[in-house]
Amino acid sequence: MIDEFGLMPQDEPFDPFAVMLFKALQVIAFLFFIALLIIVPEAKDGKIDTKAEFLVTIGWPDKHPDDIDLFVQDPLGNMVWYRRREAGFMVLDRDDRGGANDFIMVNGQKVHSPIRQETVSIRGIVAGEYTVNVYHFIAMGREPVPVSVKVEKLNPVVQVVHYDTLMLERAGVERTAVRFSVDDGGAVTDVNSHEKSLLQTLRNPRRNAG
Repeated sequence: MIDEFGLMPQDEPFDPFAVMLFKALQVIAFLFFIALLIIVPEAKDGKIDTKAEFLVTIGWPDKHPDDIDLFVQDPLGNMVWYRRREAGFMVLDRDDRGGANDFIMVNGQKVHSPIRQETVSIRGIVAGEYTVNVYHFIAMGREPVPVSVKVEKLNPVVQVVHYDTLMLERAGVERTAVRFSVDDGGAVTDVNSHEKSLLQTLRNPRRNAG
């Protein structure tokens, strides 16, 4: 009696073609999934693959309002500074203007960063001497500013070539932090701190070539 109201399931006719088509679609979908796994590269979170041979870093006290600038000259006379951020194999990766531009964007809002740091990456080998200078561009107070200077050789392993702290007494002071020489293979052959004004080199390249 229940079947008279159509409440019992009815057996549907068997269609072998439909079954074969469904199985074929399953196989195609499975093969497509496998192909995607092969083609899409594996994600490696947190890995930064940056090609650099040397890294030059200067830093001064957190939240300090003064503007300290980094100058680096290569053996060919190329120079990077805040007005020329790329030259030869060298790149000024960060120009820190003290309290003027130290912020990061978080959810569309500017958040001030306390870190005071400038970096130059050297992304190729040129044999000869490199000069690293620091310049006290703007002073908001009268106290000397301690500036740390670090030069690292990155390949084949990280090696500290030079580390020191200089005191910049007032605006307008330029100091040579380090001069280091490398050979054709990138090995460091000499490190010294003989003074050489890169600002004077910019103004008169022939006057301060030594």
